[in-house]
Amino acid sequence: MEELKAYAELKVRFNEVDSMAIVWHGNYVKYFEDARIAFGEKYHLGYLDIYAKGYYAPVVKMDFKFLNPLIFGDSFIAEAVYVPCEGAKIRFTYNIRRKSDNEIVATGSTTQVFLDLKYQLSLYCPEFYNEWKTEHGV
Repeated sequence: MEELKAYAELKVRFNEVDSMAIVWHGNYVKYFEDARIAFGEKYHLGYLDIYAKGYYAPVVKMDFKFLNPLIFGDSFIAEAVYVPCEGAKIRFTYNIRRKSDNEIVATGSTTQVFLDLKYQLSLYCPEFYNEWKTEHGV
């Protein structure tokens, strides 16, 4: 199976650094989201695609590991990699790399679940998601 992944090329803005002049840890949530949006656009599994099929897909779990700091002005790549799973959920892992030296600065993962439009948890994969997985060989 070919790995499904997408990335966003970004640059650290001044309002993203803290008093230590490094990216404040909470901004990595946004960087993961930027990569996840790029994935959705590339593979047609974005929030609006999911909503059009009658579901929401909120993040219910997120993990981070910080390895090296990003500082104001650094260019970096946030990559989202799809993780196949059996359950009614969408999982991604992430790598954030500084462009100047290709150093990994952070890794992480997220898990999303499916809610119908009445906010009820779906215990089974929605049909559109099963079709999407078949289309992409996962």
